[in-house]
Formats: sequence, C-alpha cells, structure tokens
Amino acid sequence: MNHGPTDAQSSGQAFPCPSCGAPEMTFDAAAQAMVCPFCRHQVAVAAGSAAIAERGLEEGMASAQRGLGVETRSITCSTCGASVSFTGQVTSTVCDFCGSPHVLQQESNRNLIRPESLVPFQVEAAVAQEKFRGWLAGLWFRPGDLKARAAVGQINGVYVPYWTFDARADSRWRAEAGYHYYVDEPYTDANGKPATRKVQKTNWKPADGQRSDRFDDVLVPASKGLPPGLAEQMKTFDTRRLVPYEGRYLAGWRAEEYGVDLPEGANRAAAIMNAEQERRCASDVPGDTHRNLHVDTTYAERTFKHVLLPLFIASYLYNQKTYRFLVNGQTGEVTGSAPYSTIKIVLFVLLILAILGGVIGAIQAFG
Repeated sequence: MNHGPTDAQSSGQAFPCPSCGAPEMTFDAAAQAMVCPFCRHQVAVAAGSAAIAERGLEEGMASAQRGLGVETRSITCSTCGASVSFTGQVTSTVCDFCGSPHVLQQESNRNLIRPESLVPFQVEAAVAQEKFRGWLAGLWFRPGDLKARAAVGQINGVYVPYWTFDARADSRWRAEAGYHYYVDEPYTDANGKPATRKVQKTNWKPADGQRSDRFDDVLVPASKGLPPGLAEQMKTFDTRRLVPYEGRYLAGWRAEEYGVDLPEGANRAAAIMNAEQERRCASDVPGDTHRNLHVDTTYAERTFKHVLLPLFIASYLYNQKTYRFLVNGQTGEVTGSAPYSTIKIVLFVLLILAILGGVIGAIQAFG
C-alpha cells in the first residue's frame, strides 16, 4: 500500500535501498520509517543527537545553517508565488497550492535558513483522500453538483514552513476601571402613569498594574502558497512532537521554501503577542468594565525556530474559481473553502420565515 504521494516513487540517488538496491527509499507516514517501494524493506530514521535549538533573533540570521541539507530541485508558481522543493527525480507540472499550471523549474534556494526541526507526516495519503470526501459530504448550503465537480485525483503532502517564537513579556498597563451602580429613575409608563426603574450608572476610577508572561512556540505561517485565512486556521499542530531536522523525512514528499522571511515573521509574532498581552491586561483591570486601556510591553529572551509542519493540500476548480482544502498531516484535522449555493440559502431563509410566521400566527390566535 502506498502511504505517501504516488509520484514520489520516481528514481533518484539520495537514499538507495540497502536490501534490493532500488535507487530511492521514501519516508512512509504509517511506518514512520524509510520504506523501499519495491521490496518494502524498512530503515529507521536515526534521531538527531543534538537538541532542537532555540536561536536568539539577533544572532539567528548570522549563525543558522542554510539549505535543506539534501539535493533538491524546486518549482516556483507564477500565480500564487509558492516555491516547492522536491527530492530525487520527482517532477511537477502544476502548483500544489493553487493548482495552476504556470510553474517554472529552478534550482533550490540554498541560502534559506535550514529548518531546526519538523513534525513528520503521520497521516497517510489515502486517509487524507477520505477526509476530503467526508468533508465535502458534510457541507451545508453548497451546490448540489459540488461533490462530482470538485473531485481531485491526488492530494499532495507538503512540508509547509513556519516560524515559532518564544519570548518573555513584561507589560505595564493603565486604564479607567468602571464600577456599575444603579439608581431609581422616574418615568411615565405606557398607560401614562408615573413609575420608577433601575438605571445603570458607572463610576470611573484610574487603575494601573503590571504582569509578566512567557510565550512558547507562537506559530507564524511562513508559506507564500497558502491563503492567510486557511494558514491561520491550521494551527492545531502539537509542537511538542517536533523532532530534529533530518533530510530523510523529506524523501518522497515536498517542502515549500519560506516566503515570509525571519524579520517579517518576527514582526507578525510581535503583533500576535501584543494582542494577547492587551487581552491579558484587560482581564486584570478591576471593576465591571474598563475604558482607555494603554499597554506598554517590552520583550526579552526572544528566540525563534524555523520548522516544517506536514499538510496535505488539495485545490479544485468550481465555476472557474480555485478553492483549497487542507488536512493536518499530524492530527488529521481538516479545513477548507467551498462555494455557497445562493438558492439553498434563500430557500432556507424562506423556510425559517415561514416557521416564524406560523408561530406568531398561532400565538395571536390563542393569545
């Protein structure tokens, strides 16, 4: 049974089989080992001896290793901009991310920062196909012919680049804390009679405070091929399962070169951490509500890793528009985009309005 991409069985020189001499073994997601496609001989991937390094941002660009450490070729898509690397003699005529045929073969960028670690594929390609079919079957308000017209022949497994960032955050905040109280207010009711009601008022008082927090493995997608919305949704990877980078894990799979560089990744991580610190400081403000919150955060002990995370990617066309579907290659979680059926949505709204009209009519009849 084939547990990886079907086109990954092409000949190459990187990892020959020691049993039958076949020219290329590939990493098998089910076996979690290198497997010969001919005699099924297995070879364990040796665990790296070095610990996974967290590199300081300031020295990261200067000291990080470059390239993928194995012989690769790449294609670059002129439609979405993704650059995908291949081991062995695998070739591709369409983009894994957007399905575009506008791809150009080129040499891999050997100056890119080498990944520190990766999460190996643990989901088989056949399982990913079933996930796609099940996902389509469970969609509501979609065109009736979607399942037939959205069929994809192959879902490709791609190691997608991410940056992870750690930091210690020290925040000082100030705000106005609001304390609710209630007063009796006179008014005239619907019958013209005087009455009173409770009205909420707020007493505002200045407040300030500070807190220290640690961030661990803040994930920032470095992919250029994935739409930002889908990339942000696919964040359920368990980074505790990262293993030291080893080129053999890439055998038979694809690996995207990062399109978001380290400085930009650090800026995006800072925005994520700033938003989280503002949320945390807001929860520290006493009282019932607050306003005019100002948070000043400084960061120390900032470190990063460049990691590869496993995704199965499918793209399909419907009415000349591209939609994408992703399967987490570690957990099997699914996410994707699909067209809506305007007719189904309108019919559903009309049904709801008819039900509400019936309920209101029944209340008026027996009221």
